[in-house]
Amino acid sequence: MIDSGATQDFIDREVCNKHGIKMIKAKNPREIYLADRKPSAMGPVTHMTKVPVDISSHRELATFQVANLQNHEVILGMPWLREHNPTIDWNDKRITFNSERCTTWCLKSSPVAYAIPEEKALEENLITRFSKIQAKNGPTANNQSVRVRKLSAEARVPMKGTARAAGHDLYANEGTDVPARVQAIVGTGIAIGLPHNTYGRIAPRSSLAVKHRLMTNAGVIDSDNRGEVKVVLANLGDQLYRVEKGDRIAQLIIEKSRQQGGTRSNPVG
Repeated sequence: MIDSGATQDFIDREVCNKHGIKMIKAKNPREIYLADRKPSAMGPVTHMTKVPVDISSHRELATFQVANLQNHEVILGMPWLREHNPTIDWNDKRITFNSERCTTWCLKSSPVAYAIPEEKALEENLITRFSKIQAKNGPTANNQSVRVRKLSAEARVPMKGTARAAGHDLYANEGTDVPARVQAIVGTGIAIGLPHNTYGRIAPRSSLAVKHRLMTNAGVIDSDNRGEVKVVLANLGDQLYRVEKGDRIAQLIIEKSRQQGGTRSNPVG
């Protein structure tokens, strides 16, 4: 994605982890701020990396800030635009690399590249996010992965807060009020497909439980469930809690299930 509003060039942390891209710890970690000066959920930036990037016949070794992107593998911002200074036709979705730098160093053949439809791009990016979440009690024999499908463009794919976290964070896809001593159902905008002999457990987030007495109920997802993942939030506190769209509301933990056949007994008498 090319974004003239981005002050840096970013690559998604999940993409780096999946493809084994080496990340270099930044000397000075920093927050990422939105236009309204509020901290972005993309940050903070703690690592950088250098990755070969191909755009049609245009090739370069690019430097990226590692961030938690939502719908894109890479965001090319103002540093990249200033360095390559391409001509962009936003109506025809065409980019031409005609600067002296590009014609001398970056191009292998045609200087023109075309954008693919955004819907297709989102789906292709999502393929890289099919998280190979191992069941909690150990990897399966076939190393099966968890399939994630976004039911809306704004939904967020479950992500780990840290490399060693047991669960993947689930995000609210809608704003909801949870009154005191009441429970509410919050949609996540995603559906998941689990490996055979596993199930998903929706567990509370420690910070919400401790600070706001917000717990989760009805937290089991069967492996054959293909509907939207919804979180039942129970407010055990004395004050209303407001869930905003995009908030982390629970965590998904994949666990092994032991399927045992039922036994049949003969009646007595």
